[in-house]
Amino acid sequence: MTSPVAQPASPRKQPRQARARATVNAILQASTRILQTHGLEKLNTNHIAEVAGVSVGTLYQYFPSKDAILIELIRQKRSQLHDALADAAAQTAELTLEQALDNLLRVTIAHQLRWPMVGRTLDYAESFLPLADESLAFKRGLTEIISTMLVKFAVPNAEMVARDLIFALNGLIEGILATQNADADQIFARAQILAHGYIKAAGEN
Repeated sequence: MTSPVAQPASPRKQPRQARARATVNAILQASTRILQTHGLEKLNTNHIAEVAGVSVGTLYQYFPSKDAILIELIRQKRSQLHDALADAAAQTAELTLEQALDNLLRVTIAHQLRWPMVGRTLDYAESFLPLADESLAFKRGLTEIISTMLVKFAVPNAEMVARDLIFALNGLIEGILATQNADADQIFARAQILAHGYIKAAGEN
């Protein structure tokens, strides 16, 4: 399913007063609840406004379309993951490489498990939203965070290893969540095998 090309996708204006920020947060939270419960099919501006407790006219003051709301949710989700990984990667003093890597795994898994249906839906939405440049910059940012940490532990080819780990772990976690029920500990155990094994192999080559 794709959205009409003509729909504007950029937020209309930024909330500056506390009441306006509260309204925008209510709209985004309502959208998240709809996505988590019903998926993209039930996400429309009338439904969002109803769940958020605002008028459709108020919603359109800040978001000209459903796509604009999806874009803002994606940006928030990305920012949360970026900041959480950056914080974990910076706290490596007195840790082994394996411990530091495990911290990154736990942050990533916790992020994915917070709103699993929302995460999968937003990942799909990226395919039809005008976010190509932002997506590339986001992936580069994550690669830089992880590769910088790997360099501290003298892991060879740190940038390549970081990029490979991102692709492999994202595929593993998404695959598990899409096909079976698994808690954080179960996902972590499998991700740990993948990440530690790849790091060890990379160091031997």
